[in-house]
Amino acid sequence: MYRHRDLCERAVDPLEIAAGLEAHGVTDRTAARFRHRDVFSLAEEMYARVPRDGDTSPRPTKSPAPRVRTAWIVLALLPGALGAAAVTGLRLTEGRPRLTAAVVGALVVTLAVRAALRRGPLRAATRTTGAWTCWLVGYALLGDGLLRAALAGGPDGLPDGTAEGPWPVTVAPVLALALACAPAAASAHLFAVGARRKLTASRGLADFSASVRPLLLGTLALFMCALTALVALTGAVLAEPAAHPQTLTLGALLLLARLLTVHGCTHAPTRVLTVVATVEAAALATLFAGRLPGCGFLAAPVEALVAACGPAGVPTAACGIGALTLLVHATRRLTRASAHASVEQPQ
Repeated sequence: MYRHRDLCERAVDPLEIAAGLEAHGVTDRTAARFRHRDVFSLAEEMYARVPRDGDTSPRPTKSPAPRVRTAWIVLALLPGALGAAAVTGLRLTEGRPRLTAAVVGALVVTLAVRAALRRGPLRAATRTTGAWTCWLVGYALLGDGLLRAALAGGPDGLPDGTAEGPWPVTVAPVLALALACAPAAASAHLFAVGARRKLTASRGLADFSASVRPLLLGTLALFMCALTALVALTGAVLAEPAAHPQTLTLGALLLLARLLTVHGCTHAPTRVLTVVATVEAAALATLFAGRLPGCGFLAAPVEALVAACGPAGVPTAACGIGALTLLVHATRRLTRASAHASVEQPQ
C-alpha cells in the first residue's frame, strides 16, 4: 500500500490499479502472498483502502469504453477521399500541371493522414515513426518502378506520374493504403473496446492474456480483409495490377506498429520500421553500386530475389518479416493488462 499509494490515489477504478501492479511486476503468485487469489482481487482491496477526497459515490463496476466520435470518423475517411481526388487530378492533367497536381496531392494527403493520427483510436502520445512511414509509402509508390528501371540500366528520366514512363509509378497501392485509414481506425477502436471489456470480466492476468490474444489476431484479420478488398478495387479502377503481396504486408506492418505505439510500446515499432526502410534503401543502393567496376557482386542478391519473385519481392520480404516480428511482439505486449491501463482513449 505504501509503495503503490500514488497509483491507488489517482486510479478511478480497481482495473487501473491491477494494470499498474502488473506493469510493476506484480503477478498472481505475488498476490497469493497477500492472501488474494489474483492481482485483480488484490487491486480491489487496495482501491477500497485508499481514501479519496470527495469520493461520495460507489466505485464503478464497469470501466468506460472508448466512444465513437464523429470527428475522428470524418478524419479517418479524409485521407482516402483526398487520395482519390489527387489520383483523379493526375489522370486528368499533363506536363507541368500534372507535376503540380502530384505535389499538391501528396501534401494534402500527408496532412490528412497526420490529422487522422492525432484524433481517435489511432492517436498516440508520441510520434516517432513518421519519417520511416513516409519512406515506406513512398517506396510503395516509386520503389518498384525504380527497381525495375535500375535493372534495365536506367532510369532515363524522372517519374511522370504514369506506369508507362521511364520511372513507372504504381498509384493503386498508395491509394488503397489511404482508403485503409478508416478500416484501421475502426479496427483499433474495436480492439480497444474489446480489450477493455475483457479486462473488466477477467479474474487473472493469465486469463486476460488468453482472452485478448484471439481478439488481437481477429482485429488484424479484419483489417487485412478490408485492405485486400481495397487493393483489388483500386487496381481494377486504375487499371493497374493488384499489388496484393507488398501492399498487404506493408499494411499489416503499419497497423501493428501503430497499435503498439498507441498502447505505449514505441521502441519495437521504431526499430522495426527503421530496419525495413533501411533494407529497402539498401536494395536500391546495391543495384547502382553494382555498376561500379568490380562491384557487380553487390547487386547479385537483389537480382536473384527479383529474378525469383519480381520487383515486388523486395518490399514483400522486408515488410513481411517486419510485420511478423511486430506481430510476435504484439502478442506479448498488447495482451498485458498494463497496455490497457488508461480509462478512456484520447479523442
